[in-house]
Amino acid sequence: MSIVQLTDALPPEGTGWDLALRFSGVVRRYGRHLALDHLDFEVRKGETVALLGPNGAGKSTTISLLLGLLRPHEGTVEVLETTARNAVAQGRVGAMLQTGTGSGLPPGVKVAEALALVRKLYRHPASFDTTVERAGIGSLLGCRTNGLSGGEAQRVRFALAIAGDPELVFLDEPTVAMDVDGRRTFWRMMRQFGQEGRTIVFATHHLEEADQIADRVIVVNHGTVVADGPGATLKAAVSARRLRFVVTEPDPERYDRLEGVTDVEISGSGVTLISLDADATARDLVRSNVAFRDLEVTGACLEDAFVALTERNRRPQSDIA
Repeated sequence: MSIVQLTDALPPEGTGWDLALRFSGVVRRYGRHLALDHLDFEVRKGETVALLGPNGAGKSTTISLLLGLLRPHEGTVEVLETTARNAVAQGRVGAMLQTGTGSGLPPGVKVAEALALVRKLYRHPASFDTTVERAGIGSLLGCRTNGLSGGEAQRVRFALAIAGDPELVFLDEPTVAMDVDGRRTFWRMMRQFGQEGRTIVFATHHLEEADQIADRVIVVNHGTVVADGPGATLKAAVSARRLRFVVTEPDPERYDRLEGVTDVEISGSGVTLISLDADATARDLVRSNVAFRDLEVTGACLEDAFVALTERNRRPQSDIA
């Protein structure tokens, strides 16, 4: 399995860097299905890291191990220099997980009551007012949980996740059900939280969030790390480019035959071509006598890089849980 390792900032072993999270040779099986295949990665204290992976990649198993819900069959998982279960039991780890149906909040109680209840579960919780301010839920304290909008419920769930004043917080799809403004507000709060020295690990399907928010992006596929580095570096490592231009009457079949083109997107009179050889595509476009204008060539976006990296390391689905 080839790995795109792009994290030159990672310290060599033995340099004394404080690590918030370390997976070392982690193997986890479900019966004969291999979910994690000697998974290795590290997260330094104070980093904000996006954990990405397609369905069936082993990401959910990784999250369960991180939170001490599972134990590895081989290898070690260290969280804040102890076991995952110890770190969680000590209140040093907070988590905001997907809930399926419903809001995942205690039904019918006021937000202030729910927060007060959760704070009692920790030996050294953050103050009530500090948590309210960090999560931006001051206007929601008198509301009942079953009357919250999707975005409001997410903010309250974040407040409950950080009520114990954790050193490390994991967020699974934290901005689901939020509109654009809600996502911007949420990530502004997360940046402020991270600036306090907290470690943040989050999973998201909004790849632009991973690109804009994370210090590093770790891509997991088939139970192992296939790429690890800053979003900009991952994008630069992918050869795909985007050619955008305008035509009067788009002809997708014609563009699909151009040299180097792997995908064609049409939006009104706008055409976007994904190409593995932008120069060859541009030359072929000119030779084809297409009456185009406003040609623009740009690098790959993180979504292009994600698809290329996961496709490059494809394995039959039966091998992975």
